[in-house]
Amino acid sequence: MKPSPPPSPASGRGSGSVPSPRLRGEGQGEGFLRWWILVFTSIALFGNYYVYDSIAPVADLLQRQLGFSDTQLGTLNAIYSLPNIVMVLIGGVLVDRYGAGSVTFWTAVICLAGAVATAIGSEFWLMATGRLLFGLGAETMIVATLAAIGQWFAGRTVGLAMGLSVSVARAGSYAADLSPTYAASLYEQGWQPPLWFAAAVTALGLAGAAVYWIIDQRARRARTIVPAAASERFAWSDVWRFDRSYWYLLALCVLFYSVIFPFRSTFAIKYFQHAHDLPLDAASLMNSYVFFAAIFATPAFGWMVDRFGRRALFLMFGSLLLMLSFVTLGMTPWDLSVSTALIGISFSLVPAVLWPAVSMLVEQRRLGTAFGLMTMLQNIGLTVCNVAVGWLNDANQAGADNPDGYLPMLAFFGVLSFLALIFAWLLRRQEVSQAGHGLERAIQS
Repeated sequence: MKPSPPPSPASGRGSGSVPSPRLRGEGQGEGFLRWWILVFTSIALFGNYYVYDSIAPVADLLQRQLGFSDTQLGTLNAIYSLPNIVMVLIGGVLVDRYGAGSVTFWTAVICLAGAVATAIGSEFWLMATGRLLFGLGAETMIVATLAAIGQWFAGRTVGLAMGLSVSVARAGSYAADLSPTYAASLYEQGWQPPLWFAAAVTALGLAGAAVYWIIDQRARRARTIVPAAASERFAWSDVWRFDRSYWYLLALCVLFYSVIFPFRSTFAIKYFQHAHDLPLDAASLMNSYVFFAAIFATPAFGWMVDRFGRRALFLMFGSLLLMLSFVTLGMTPWDLSVSTALIGISFSLVPAVLWPAVSMLVEQRRLGTAFGLMTMLQNIGLTVCNVAVGWLNDANQAGADNPDGYLPMLAFFGVLSFLALIFAWLLRRQEVSQAGHGLERAIQS
């Protein structure tokens, strides 16, 4: 996970209807305080993203030491998305009612509890419960931190703040993928120490959330900030008023993320180990380059499309690169760096264009509904595809002794990527017609 000015930012793993609290008076919050807010909310997001991506590096260990099947491994990430099918629809309401600071802190507490339960659980049901609990807090915490940034960075700097926040979050994912390299001694001890380390990173995120909450409370008592007079609410009746461009973009969103996260955050490292004979540290390092690229390239691509437009065309290009990455994996002897580069560019480009585009397709008063619906369906896609790919690998006996068993997985992701490309093409066809919303135009300064 891309961000755009409130109320329509979105995180790497999803988005939510973000309320729009505001500063009291023009220029308030222009000092150093808001940058400290950005620092501490970004620390909270770093811990959040690290834990989400902590499963892939230990996937092979869980299979060898605990006997987990690929279906069970897929379930550990699928079950994260399960509660968010509902929670993202009410996350913005919780922030409206209790404040971004309070929600950020208490959801960070829930995330820590989930990370600890995951690290404790040698039994699958306990580990799955921990991932469920973590998911229950994680996406709502992302909504709350985005609302906080929107609150403190009202005006022209909100785009920069959102971009920096997403970059730090991506750094959390990058650090998780890189952990078998810098924390090799933990992985040598088995599956559990790396997950305890992930819980410790979550505790660091909780500390950042706590400091932000304290600053936020003091600012409210000093009346430096006041809540917005009105906020968006999810309204099912608004769903039927969206036009074709929105539905094409929604389909592209669901398909794109249903490929990226089940592959990169669940199965990629194990696949690199089994099908390409990489040791754990090398497989994790290869996988980490996707997020390493996104740390720097996502803000750059966001600036590019603001300046030059052609958003639907860029979405077509990003979807094409994603499809080609699986073609190269399944049908060519090319080095893994080629497919990794293709996925990295795609993952940097598509979110940078997709999420801000929603605010150009939907009226401001219905943005909450638009983002709530997109995120709900996105989490359904993540849940279904994680489990489906795990079942597919098990059914084809994919593993180190049968690397060809992973080919159906690659074909499955390739087909979804092709469908994403089709919807990106339909979006561009709609947007270059008289019914377009200006996605192909540059933003006038």
